[in-house]
Amino acid sequence: MSQQSANSSLPTDNKRSAIPEGTLSIGIGLLVAGVTIYIFFKIGQQALGQEKFKPLVSLWFVMFAIAPGFFLPIEQELSRAVAHRRALNQGVGPVVKKVALLCVVTVVFLLALILLLSPMINDNLFEGNVIITVSLAIAIVTYGALYFTKGLSSGLGKFSAYGFIVGADGAIRVLACTALLLLGVTQLSAYSLIIVITPIIGVMIVLLAGQLKTESGPPATWSEITENLVWLLGGSIFAAALVNAGPLTVDILGDSQDAIRVTQFGNAVLLTRVPLFLFQAVQAALLPRLTRLAARGDLVEFKIGFRRLVVLVIGVGVFGTIGAFLFGPFFLDLVYGGGIDRRTLTLLALASAIYMMALAIAQAVIALRGHRLVALGWLLSFLSYVICAWKVSQDLFLRVEVALVVSSTVALVSFALSLKALLKSGATVDIESVTTAV
Repeated sequence: MSQQSANSSLPTDNKRSAIPEGTLSIGIGLLVAGVTIYIFFKIGQQALGQEKFKPLVSLWFVMFAIAPGFFLPIEQELSRAVAHRRALNQGVGPVVKKVALLCVVTVVFLLALILLLSPMINDNLFEGNVIITVSLAIAIVTYGALYFTKGLSSGLGKFSAYGFIVGADGAIRVLACTALLLLGVTQLSAYSLIIVITPIIGVMIVLLAGQLKTESGPPATWSEITENLVWLLGGSIFAAALVNAGPLTVDILGDSQDAIRVTQFGNAVLLTRVPLFLFQAVQAALLPRLTRLAARGDLVEFKIGFRRLVVLVIGVGVFGTIGAFLFGPFFLDLVYGGGIDRRTLTLLALASAIYMMALAIAQAVIALRGHRLVALGWLLSFLSYVICAWKVSQDLFLRVEVALVVSSTVALVSFALSLKALLKSGATVDIESVTTAV
């Protein structure tokens, strides 16, 4: 995606439209995906009640700890490799097949892991509901296909297809769950299966429409797609685990009889994530400019662009934290029936703001080819989360809140030091690293 934007805009950078190619399509898809998460949680709790909805909360956060952690690097490398071949006017078919094989192997590995751990997962997270464990296995397959197709879409420059895939997942889920609610369906299995089946529908529509056709080309070697995959994978797994750890920790460490608390905490986490969706919109707007700067090797302008990103992220984070303190309890009660106090909402929003800043700086580090440093930073962050959640307090919510704030801060400091060291050493940006970063 970024390669095409950069190549087509270099000669007339200052004359291009204020809305670069692809930004609108992807932005709409992200907006639909974000809004529908909140609607789904509302519909599910209205249909099932907060106590019965709890296994779906656990499924949701486990699903999004695993799927992005393992499949986002595959999406990133497929997009980068396809865009690189297109820039060289080479057929992308062989590299797509290589990445498809890698994706299948990853899916099989995760399915085997779920099968091995299914007794523990089923009893400790899903209240003994085998259908939820089965749904998790299905989700691995469907989200593996979704991330692979997103990577192919962005690499081919099919921005409308990318936006459609992202938005269709959430939109179809909400429509299907609304139909179940209107029909009076209250079976947990029906809602859990909808969660994990909807990702494949948008993928199938795009594929059947023939929007992602590829052409044969020179044979692809593994080195073409795996140069930084290990480091991307390590960082992605720990970053995804960290951002989804809160509700799962409350579930694992809390009283098994108090399912409602898990649902309420999950609601609070979602509410305080609103700034993260705004951050995604900022990314969509700044990505084309950052890639053009990378294509030129213009480190001075890259620094200026990054400083602007930092200012925007700080503003969004401060706005979100203050908003959570002032209005969080009111909106949580209005939308989900409350149940979480002001302290928890404020600390969750603060942790989300710090995490957002850490994520922005991590992208700059990757753009400077600091993939290993990013993987190390997320590892240290996750370890600090585990230690804090284990040792900090006997108050379950407080120990999770403090663990999220501390771990996000560890990530932020680690990436800031890494960025400073890379800039001091004279590291330069390049087009492929920026594509991977964002």
